[in-house]
Amino acid sequence: MSIWNTALNILSRREHSRFELGRKLRIRFPDQDDDIETVLVGLVDRDLQSDARFVELWLTMQINRARGPIRIRYEARTKGVEQLIEAALTERQIDWFEQALSCARRKLPSGIADEQRAKAYRFLAYRGFEADAIHYALTELRVGHGRNSAFEG
Repeated sequence: MSIWNTALNILSRREHSRFELGRKLRIRFPDQDDDIETVLVGLVDRDLQSDARFVELWLTMQINRARGPIRIRYEARTKGVEQLIEAALTERQIDWFEQALSCARRKLPSGIADEQRAKAYRFLAYRGFEADAIHYALTELRVGHGRNSAFEG
């Protein structure tokens, strides 16, 4: 199979960043760097591959999966789109405090007791939320606090 057909086959399954696609093609065609670069340029010229389109779709997916900004930025580096992700994150103006709270609510729908706090903190940190957002979420979910109060009508 040709490099072009292989690239189209890969892109037919899901969007890829140019960096990701290049890496996959180099694994399959290790000694053809110049040909791979030509194919990548051709795909971009025909709008069959677009890093901007990839970033929009991928960022939406990450947010829907309750990932925080630290993890999103880290994974964006592995996909070669860190600058585009920074711009997209700034443009979207995401409320990471509410994202962390929403994530915590899904994980702990009945609230959080003090003895669960460290485990919940680690979970939210793994998801990529910053310390301030984690603290906010855990304070809001504390059993007997706010909406989770047993005395609330």
